[in-house]
Amino acid sequence: MTCIFSFSPFRLSHHREFSLHSRLSDEIQSSKIDFLSTKKTRRSIFRTFSDSFLTFGSALLYSSTKKASAAVGTLSEFSDSNSIIQGITVDVADKSQQDLMIAFLADGFGFKSLRTKTKGSVTDTWMGFGPEQLSIPNDFRLPVSSFSMYGGHASIRIRYDTQSLDVLYNKGGDAPGNNIEFLQVAVPTYRISKLVENGGNIIDAFGYVNVVSPCGLPIRGIIGISPDPMMFLAIKCIDVQQSRLFYEQLGFVESAYPYARPSNGTGSFEPIQPPGSVYLSPSKNSMGVLLLKPEKKKKSVKENSVLRSLNVVYTPLEGDDRNTNTDIVKVKDPSFVNISFLSEDSFSKEEKKTRFARSD
Repeated sequence: MTCIFSFSPFRLSHHREFSLHSRLSDEIQSSKIDFLSTKKTRRSIFRTFSDSFLTFGSALLYSSTKKASAAVGTLSEFSDSNSIIQGITVDVADKSQQDLMIAFLADGFGFKSLRTKTKGSVTDTWMGFGPEQLSIPNDFRLPVSSFSMYGGHASIRIRYDTQSLDVLYNKGGDAPGNNIEFLQVAVPTYRISKLVENGGNIIDAFGYVNVVSPCGLPIRGIIGISPDPMMFLAIKCIDVQQSRLFYEQLGFVESAYPYARPSNGTGSFEPIQPPGSVYLSPSKNSMGVLLLKPEKKKKSVKENSVLRSLNVVYTPLEGDDRNTNTDIVKVKDPSFVNISFLSEDSFSKEEKKTRFARSD
């Protein structure tokens, strides 16, 4: 199936901007906090810290409605925000699972291998649908180049640690937790035979496909067109309003639910937005999160530990000259989803250093 289209790869919009301008210590331990019972403001989400140890509650990053000193990168699509969701990181148990996950994404959904890095016992492989760089690639030419050659794409980071003994998922089974409902991707076509061949567990495939990947991450594939095929991460919440407040305090803004087909959920090939759910993102032109209501049977929400983190890239405040060359410690949302933060400068340096060479 071939789709030819010519429109801007991102939805343009104007909304509130925020700044993440602190680093958290490695000692901070994530814990559930009642964000509804504690009065907080967008300015008080994260506190800066000195050398002294701070608890999670006192180490919430400050966010602000003050205009950022710089956007994330130089792409005009991200000029309205100084943070984006850059993608997710998943852990794999061994080399065979790593190979299966890469082939599953590439052959089943059309992901491309974007870059790789090995440091010590850990090998990272980034998969996506186009360049991650937060600028226009040198080889992008209008009107010749396709928008799959444009910058700003999200990615899945596949992390394999040879020294890890954890078996987080057994191939062919159900997802090892239920707090991640699925990662939604919209692609011109997908190949169910390749999804199965490479270790995927098909849950259903009536109009669209729901499949558990070989590493244990649930993925929903829709045949459609989206500015970036990686659309959003659907999170099963303990409490939607509690999670909503948490993400709003991080600077995420509620937005219209994104569809990948013109029918906007009225046909059989793409479901309508789930009742009671909330869609948010730090930039309407980046990947987002979909917060889902808990099941009526009140089944407990369990962490899917193969999802290592939801990754946010941000631009620090002007004048903040602290070293931002390392990941900010992860914090957990109220439904046990880890969120990590990396400065735009650090991200861009690493992306450029580790990316595969691209042909014109």
